[in-house]
Amino acid sequence: MTLIYKILSRAEWDAAKAAGRFEGSAVDLQDGYIHLSAADQAQETAAKYFKGLPDLVLLGVEAEGLGDALKWEASRGGALFPHLYRPLLAGEVLTETDLTLDAAGVPQLGDHLA
Repeated sequence: MTLIYKILSRAEWDAAKAAGRFEGSAVDLQDGYIHLSAADQAQETAAKYFKGLPDLVLLGVEAEGLGDALKWEASRGGALFPHLYRPLLAGEVLTETDLTLDAAGVPQLGDHLA
């Protein structure tokens, strides 16, 4: 099993859970897919895009369970990132972790990555 990750605000995730599905953050909706990260990419994603943002949640999802809607595509520096071309169903989320920020405001994923 390969876990992949989504970082989003607590408010976005609470709304998605209530609806049963996550349609995507603003950047996801703009790009036409939900941005996810592999375990070795998630901390850099947190530092680059979520620095200084409070009340963040890290979701863990089984990549294999997403089927053909999940595509691994070249992004930052040519690395392959997982992109989901459909809503993420609340029931597909295996782990949900509230994140804390370090002294520089960077979300710390640390031991939460498999």
